[in-house]
Amino acid sequence: MEAFLQRLKGLDAYPKVNEDFYKRTLSGGVVTVVAAVVMLLLFISETRSYFYSATETKLIVDTSRGERLRVNFDIAFPSIPCTLLSVDSTDISGEKHHDIRHDIEKRRLDSHGNVIEARKEGIGGAKIERPLQKHGGRLDKGEQYCGTCYGAEESDEQCCNSCEEVREAYKKKGWALTNPDLIDQCTREDFVERVKTQQGEGCSVHGFLDVSKVAGNFHFAPGKGFYESNIDVPELSLLEGGFNVNYPQNKQTSFGTDFPGVVNPLDGAQWTQPASDGTYQYFIKVVPTIYTDISGNKIHSNQFSVTEHFRDGNIRPKPQPGVFFFYDFSPIKVIFTEENRSLLHYLTNLCAIVGGVFTVSGIIDSFIYHGQKALKKKMELGKYR
Repeated sequence: MEAFLQRLKGLDAYPKVNEDFYKRTLSGGVVTVVAAVVMLLLFISETRSYFYSATETKLIVDTSRGERLRVNFDIAFPSIPCTLLSVDSTDISGEKHHDIRHDIEKRRLDSHGNVIEARKEGIGGAKIERPLQKHGGRLDKGEQYCGTCYGAEESDEQCCNSCEEVREAYKKKGWALTNPDLIDQCTREDFVERVKTQQGEGCSVHGFLDVSKVAGNFHFAPGKGFYESNIDVPELSLLEGGFNVNYPQNKQTSFGTDFPGVVNPLDGAQWTQPASDGTYQYFIKVVPTIYTDISGNKIHSNQFSVTEHFRDGNIRPKPQPGVFFFYDFSPIKVIFTEENRSLLHYLTNLCAIVGGVFTVSGIIDSFIYHGQKALKKKMELGKYR
């Protein structure tokens, strides 16, 4: 047994030095203090990293189909009345929505940016219920309501019971509605009066759109669906200075639900092009993203990059004024996954910190000690100059 213990003793990789042979130096003390501080800082950093989750990133091909996309926005137009501002969307599949009002709130703004009125479903007069009949008379007992389209009817059965329906009928014909005062529906809805009353005001549009997950665009522009034809928007003639889209302010634009660490490049942006009118175009590349938190909950969202372009309204042909967002999708999906670091990995790093700092500090101390010793010996021999 004693022989076995002697052999085991011979395997000691840490031979002990008698304390009588120790020699402590000032440089060694400084190196020791510095090494201890470095160890402590690295220990704190490693411990903090252990208790906070790490995020792993993975890229895969996006094979999803038939999904819907939620587009969030909050944009202020300091010089455009809410009556004239329309939100439209279209995509390459042929899905089109004009003058969208559901899930959208418009806020009238004064010249200082203060909210005058906030209302969903648009701002303006309600649809009238008793317009002029086609034959020019009023409703008689037993007759159904059917307002005239003032010559823009596509069939004898077509009725225009609101100013909006008259405007749409004129647009389909390619006619300009130059004098809304002569349209009974517009007069009853106070359309002209509302436009003139809101002159000099601004409008803030807040809400979201639910669109198909295919390439498309949404935009804020005058009138309803003006891009379908090349006619002039008649409402602009009612405003002094035309449709001024100068200095729109983008408070928020995002695609889907926000997740930790997401950066939306258009949030807080303010466009300051010098022209009073023109077309603001933003070409957006949307990257589908899945964020999985430490509890396993998944957030399906999107990131995006954007390139902006401005078309001056003074060039010919004159572009339609408005703010357009053209979006397309990346074929790559990004997956973020929160993960906790393992205890073994944490302990391994602690051992590496202690051993590494101790070894490096020992090398530095030895270099300083032997350097001082050699220098002192040379000075004693008179060889140092």
